[in-house]
Amino acid sequence: MIAVFDIDGVLADATHRQHHLQSRPKDWQGFFRAVGDDGPIARGIDLVREAGREGPVVLLSGRPESTRAATEEWLARHGLEYEGLVLRPEGDYRAAAVAKAELLSAVAAPGEVSAVWDDDASVVAALGAL
Repeated sequence: MIAVFDIDGVLADATHRQHHLQSRPKDWQGFFRAVGDDGPIARGIDLVREAGREGPVVLLSGRPESTRAATEEWLARHGLEYEGLVLRPEGDYRAAAVAKAELLSAVAAPGEVSAVWDDDASVVAALGAL
């Protein structure tokens, strides 16, 4: 069984980047350029470690693929171990629930997910239905 975790808002505190999304149009490049500066969310980090003792952990994020190096560095810096890191393809602007459900179905068989941690209730509902 696989435990699935979101990164932003669950493991990483992205509040310092939110100002990039207050402008019109939103500055998504600036928002994602600062992922390496996120602080850890202790409870989420602890949950990943607990889940990892019981089975594989997959990190499923709405971050674009272009953030992979910075994301992997951040995860390593905070001592997180995981089976897979799934990021959005570049140019994928679909709703998080739709995109994450499709991305997860590519790496996990139906019924293989034991738990989902995400700060978006619509994502939890969509992934729980898989």
